[in-house]
Amino acid sequence: MAVSLPNGIVLALATAYAAPIAVTAASNGAEAVLTVANALVAGDYVEFSSGWSRANGRVFRVKAPTPTTIVAEGLDTTSTSLFPIGSGVGTIRKINSWTQITQIMGCTSSGGEPQYQTYSFLEQDFDSQIPTTTSAQSLALEIADDPSLAGYQALKNASQARNPTALRATLPAGGFILYNGVFAFDETPSLTKGSLMAVKAGMALQGRPVRYIA
Repeated sequence: MAVSLPNGIVLALATAYAAPIAVTAASNGAEAVLTVANALVAGDYVEFSSGWSRANGRVFRVKAPTPTTIVAEGLDTTSTSLFPIGSGVGTIRKINSWTQITQIMGCTSSGGEPQYQTYSFLEQDFDSQIPTTTSAQSLALEIADDPSLAGYQALKNASQARNPTALRATLPAGGFILYNGVFAFDETPSLTKGSLMAVKAGMALQGRPVRYIA
């Protein structure tokens, strides 16, 4: 058993991507092997776009690269009903650079709650439920106001572009959480007497986060 504090977490925004690389095949297994003509190295991060809806738009770490393949670390595609054979073709985009977002005062998440379908048959006098999906998920960042900071400008640019952009959270106890989503950024600072001026950014996630423990 362990508990953790968020103190010391470092958040960084993807600020440069390489050109997309075609994925011509993707395997079904405990960790998916993607067939690509690549120049990637272990530890690179890539955004994966494919016909697999449960993997589409998520960010994964590269593992065991060869001249023709990479392993998408942590992408379990064993279930062929969830990951149909042959549907994993698509593209990957390597993240070339990250920019740290500094002076973060708080980061909260919302959404992601399980949704249920309630039903009952005529002969029953009770309702039943089955799980359906989870609600849309988002992150909210509060940042001490300083337009001269690189992270501030990176958030502003991501908000203006409105393209899916990766966010990496480096945890103080080790490991990472990788998010991918569309950003909104409010440059109008709060003006409360005796309190720090702060601006707010929001991230609408486009897929489930990916977490690595090391």
